[in-house]
Amino acid sequence: MEGNVTITSAPEAIKPAINRLMWLALFMIFIGVAGAVYAQIIGHHHAFANTREMPWGMLIGVYAYFAIISTGLCVLAAFSHVFGGNRMAPVANRMVWLSIMALLGAFTVIGLEIENPWRMPLGVILHPNVTSNIWWMGTLYGMAVGIMLLEFGLILTKRFTAAVIFGVLAAIAESLANSNLGSVFASLSSHPFWYGAQLPIFFLGSAVLSGAAAIVLFTHYSYILQKKEIGEYTFLSLQTAGKIMILMTFLVSVATGWKFANAYSGSEAMVMAADSLTSGPLSTNFWVFEIGIGLALPCLLLVVTRLKSVYVMSTAALMILVGQFFSRFNLVVSGEIVPANYGFVGVPQYFSYSPTVAEYLLVIAGFGVVGFGFLAGEWFLGKVFHHKVFHPHTDIDHH
Repeated sequence: MEGNVTITSAPEAIKPAINRLMWLALFMIFIGVAGAVYAQIIGHHHAFANTREMPWGMLIGVYAYFAIISTGLCVLAAFSHVFGGNRMAPVANRMVWLSIMALLGAFTVIGLEIENPWRMPLGVILHPNVTSNIWWMGTLYGMAVGIMLLEFGLILTKRFTAAVIFGVLAAIAESLANSNLGSVFASLSSHPFWYGAQLPIFFLGSAVLSGAAAIVLFTHYSYILQKKEIGEYTFLSLQTAGKIMILMTFLVSVATGWKFANAYSGSEAMVMAADSLTSGPLSTNFWVFEIGIGLALPCLLLVVTRLKSVYVMSTAALMILVGQFFSRFNLVVSGEIVPANYGFVGVPQYFSYSPTVAEYLLVIAGFGVVGFGFLAGEWFLGKVFHHKVFHPHTDIDHH
């Protein structure tokens, strides 16, 4: 029907492939939950590598990773829906769905990581602390996922004007939650490498970069599953996302450079934290994965190929998401790795941190949730992602 979205499930031809991948995703979730149960039985202090000196580890970074991707997708979807008829509009519905799934992946990781997960929702509701950054972070992300679920329900029922309104509200909530997530780190004056006003803005920039990369990657994978060529309008959408990736890799690189310029002109603790990334125990993660694979190479690939190949754009998007994963890990560890009493006899220059098997299993669960959500969307929602997109005044046919 012209001007409406007709909801159909995935074509029968691709259901066997999706079914196998969904079982794989469920297995990933299962082993992650098994890791969390193991941690509950033997104690989190035994199962995880966190210590009193380094209370935050890889799982905090992975939570931030998924939450930041969710914010980027939500913000880009809101812009696409509000300004209907633009080139990213054909993939906006998928961005809303993937944003929900990424946030559920973040909730899965943090929920399995904390020792008493049932206290988290009860504490947010029954014991609000409006002076706590972490309380605001949980509240805002909880609001965001609820609003996005309402938005997607309105899309499915073709109430497009109301969906746009809720999409804008979700983007505002996600942006506030994302910048608040940055402030959780940036407000800790005892960790000078985090402290300052830069991180909340840096997180928003990383969100736009990650969201653009995620929509390119998942849209391409969707068409690979269908064994179909990408239509003209969808390809133009991916090219627009590719332009955003080029811009944001440059801006994130500039922000990273200024962060180090500030660190090397600061206290000795800041210099040591920066050195841990440039020449210390985190240098491989930083130079190879965060900078090389995550920023420099994808930007170069996109510029050289002039966004003419969907395979190159998808490869660059995957590299960016890998780099952002290591960026979050590097951020968390580098802010804690310098001992507060460094310089004393017997105190090491840097703390040592290596994630345990249980921590890796919880990370796998987070990816399993996101993967299962993506596949479930492809199976059950069908043409909502592939044929029509909405705007209160205009429609665009993908093909």
